[in-house]
Amino acid sequence: MPVKMPAMPAIHLLPDLLVSQIAAGEVVERPASALKELLENSLDAGARDIRVDLEEGGIKLIRVADDGAGIGPDDLPLALTRHATSKIASLGDLERVVSLGFRGEALASIAAVARVTVSSRAGGQPHAWRIGALDGLLGAPEPAALGRGTVVEARDLFFNTPARRKFLKTAATEYGHCDETLRRLALAHPECAFTLSHNGKVSRRFPVSDWQARALEVLGEDFAAAARALDESAGPLRLFGLAGLPAYSRAGRDAQYLFVNGRFVRDKLLAHAIREAYRDVLHHDRHPAFALFLELPPEGVDVNVHPAKTEVRFREGRGVHQFVFHVLERGLGQAQGARGKEQGGQPPAPAERNAFRGGATAALPLHAGEPATYYRMVTDALAPGASPAAPAQPSAQPLAPCPLPLAPGSQPLGYALGQLSGIYILAENDKGLVVVDMHAAHERILYERLKQALDRRQMASQPLLIPLVFQATPLEMAAAEEARDGLGEMGFEIAPVSPTHLAVRALPAMLKDAEAETLAREVLKETREFGISEAMTARRDELLATMACHGAVRAHRRLTLPEMNALLRDMEATERADQCNHGRPTWFQLTLADLDRMFMRGK
Repeated sequence: MPVKMPAMPAIHLLPDLLVSQIAAGEVVERPASALKELLENSLDAGARDIRVDLEEGGIKLIRVADDGAGIGPDDLPLALTRHATSKIASLGDLERVVSLGFRGEALASIAAVARVTVSSRAGGQPHAWRIGALDGLLGAPEPAALGRGTVVEARDLFFNTPARRKFLKTAATEYGHCDETLRRLALAHPECAFTLSHNGKVSRRFPVSDWQARALEVLGEDFAAAARALDESAGPLRLFGLAGLPAYSRAGRDAQYLFVNGRFVRDKLLAHAIREAYRDVLHHDRHPAFALFLELPPEGVDVNVHPAKTEVRFREGRGVHQFVFHVLERGLGQAQGARGKEQGGQPPAPAERNAFRGGATAALPLHAGEPATYYRMVTDALAPGASPAAPAQPSAQPLAPCPLPLAPGSQPLGYALGQLSGIYILAENDKGLVVVDMHAAHERILYERLKQALDRRQMASQPLLIPLVFQATPLEMAAAEEARDGLGEMGFEIAPVSPTHLAVRALPAMLKDAEAETLAREVLKETREFGISEAMTARRDELLATMACHGAVRAHRRLTLPEMNALLRDMEATERADQCNHGRPTWFQLTLADLDRMFMRGK
C-alpha cells in the first residue's frame, strides 16, 4: 500500500526581520564575532585609535569607539541596512577587495539580534548624529555630542533570539574570545592603537608601534625569544613575521596567527605549506607557533568565500604555496644552523630531574668504561665467594648484580647496559640486544597508571612546595575557574592569584616532576575547547595521554643504571607497553643471530 506523503506547505517569502536574523547567524555567532565586524569597520574607516568597552564578556554591551572618517547623517540609515556599503560598487571591485569588510551585512546583522545605536561625526560636520535600531526597525537620525569618528553600541546580544543566547558560554569565556579577536586585529594593524576594557577596568592597551614591537606586545617575550624574524619578497609576493623554532612547539594550534593582506585567515593551502616547512624539524604530533603576514595584490586572492571571511582562495595557489614553503624552510634552516654554531653543535642539556624516585642522583653517561664495569660486577657476582668490584664511576649508584646467563623469559627486556644519546636505553636479554625509547616507554607507563587511578577515583595530588605562578590568557583564566572541581578530581589545584595570573599549587603525584606551567596550559586548553565534562568522559583518554606525555622523562635526561632497570621492570608490568600513546613502538629486539648477520660472522 503506497505511503501517503504529508502535504508540503506553500512557498512564501520570509519576513525581512527573520531574513536578517538568519543572516546574523552566519555573521554573529557570539560577542567576539560582532566585535570582529565592528573593529574591521573602524579599521576600514582609517581609525588610528580604537577603544573597546565590554560588559559581561560582550553579552550585555559591546561598545567600539574610533577616530575614523565617520558617517554623515544621510548615510546613517544605510549603515544599518543590509547590503549597503561604501567599500565596493561593482563586480570588479569585488575581485580586488582591499578593505576588511565589503558585503554590507555586519551592522544590519548585529542590529537584528541586539539593541544597536550608532553615533558618528564625519569630517566637516558641525556636530555628530545618532541613530538606533530595534528588531529591524530604524529610528530617525538625531543630533548627538561626539568629537570625531564613530561609536557603535550593541546591547543585550540575542535578546530576541533566546534559543541562540542559551548557547553562549559564561561571561569569562566570551570575554576570552573577544580578547583573542582584538589581539588578532592588533597584531595585523600595529599602526593603530587599541584599548580594551571589561566591566569598567582596562585590561589591554596597545600603543601605535611597528609589527615587530606589536608582536612582542601581543605574543609575549617568550615567543619572541624562541622565534626567528622573516622578511622575503618574490615579485608581487611578500612574507614577513615570526616563525617559532621547533623547541617552542605546542600540542595545539593556539599559537598560530596567519594573515593575508592584513586579514586573519585559516587557509588549508597555506597551512599545508607551513606544515611541510616544519616537517623535518618538528614531530608530527606537535604544532608550530608563528605570526606570519602574507602580502600580495588584491586581485590575486578571493576573500569572498565564507561569511566569516576567514577562508580565502588564491588565483595562483601553487606559486603561493611554494613561496611560503621555501621562505619558511630557509628561515628555519638558518635558525638551526645559527643555534648549532652558538652551542658548538651540541644541544643544550636540560635540567636534571629524577623521574622515577625522589631526590637527586648522579648522571651516568654511557662511555667505554661503563659496560666493562657492568660485566666485571656480574662476573664477580657469579664467582663463588667473590665480592663485587668497585664501579668505575664512584659518584654513580652501583647496579645490583643480576644472574647471567639469563634464564629464558625471566626478564623479557633484560638488564640495562647503558644509555645512548640520552634517548635510548640499551639492555641485554636472553635473545640479544634490546633498544628502548625511554620517553615513549615511560609515557605509556604513566598513561596506563593515570587511567587506573582516575577510574578508581584514586588520583593522588602532590602539593608544590612553592606554587608556580604564570601569566594566563583570559580564556585560560575562565577555564581554570569553570573547571576547578574537575581539575581537582585529576589531582590539579590551579587557582587565580590576580586578574591575569594563575598559580599551580598541586599536580597529580605521578606527574610531580613535569614542567608545571606547560602541563597546566595543555590541560586548560583541553578543558577550554571541549568543556571539563567532555574532557573527562568522551575525550578522557586524549587528555590523559597529553598529561602522560608531559610527565614522561624527557630526551637527553641522563639516567642511572638502577633507573634504567626500574623502567624496564615497569614496562614488563604494564599492558600495551609495546607502543606509546601515539602508536609508536617503545622497543626493538636485535637477536644474536641478527647481530651475527650484520657482522657476517660464520661466513
